Amino acid sequence: MEGLGEGLLAWKGVAVGAWLTLLLAAERLFPAVPFPATTAWSRPARNLAFLAISALVSLAVVVPVSTLAVGLALGLRPSWATGGLGLALDLLLLDFLIYWWHRANHRVPFLWRFHEVHHLDRFLDVTTAVRFHFGEVILSALARACVIALFTIPLSSVLAFETLVLAGAAFHHSNLKLPQAFERALSWIVVTPAIHWVHHHRVRRDTDSNYATVLSLWDRIFGSRSPTHRTPEMEIGVEGREEQRLTGLLLRPFRVQESAARSA
Repeated sequence: MEGLGEGLLAWKGVAVGAWLTLLLAAERLFPAVPFPATTAWSRPARNLAFLAISALVSLAVVVPVSTLAVGLALGLRPSWATGGLGLALDLLLLDFLIYWWHRANHRVPFLWRFHEVHHLDRFLDVTTAVRFHFGEVILSALARACVIALFTIPLSSVLAFETLVLAGAAFHHSNLKLPQAFERALSWIVVTPAIHWVHHHRVRRDTDSNYATVLSLWDRIFGSRSPTHRTPEMEIGVEGREEQRLTGLLLRPFRVQESAARSA
């Protein structure tokens, strides 16, 4: 089991790394919105610093917690959920969880303290996909671990889903211009850059919409799909809040006045 886990983890790293590299190049060649010249390097560098911190937190907390959850196996798993069918069920279940977890991050003031750091980015590109406060990384791992243990989700499914989520997040955060007809058709299946751009719109009514991560159907089913369409003029960020330096962002969730509670 340990050897299999290490092999899958290595494959995940290679696959995600290749996908990120491809998207980084593609969004520069075919940008949906011109990249800001004023923060050409400082903003991506700050976001990549979050990635480095998250990687350390993952090794120290997320991997052990997920491994423990897989080993608990509390048994609420249908007997028919094996093989490819079991994998499909696991991916659907975890994507359903992450939809509601994302929604909770916008509704629960304590969770928003951490998630707000992700939304304070004033532009959207592939690097935004890895900009998460370490507190949110830990809390997300704990929430996911509960579902993993409850439904006895195997390690292979967990790693497959994490790969899918990272690939999907990099794609829908990217500043990649797709052919309009193709993106419209694709958006019926998965979350596309145009859909998620609206979620990062500085206006709160749009920020609190379009919560889906991989499959776009959850927003349609639960009525959280925004009717707003992406435009180049849309301001990205959080209404009434401004971006900060890395240290300020790391400390922000622990400063009560700065990370003010949101009303539901």
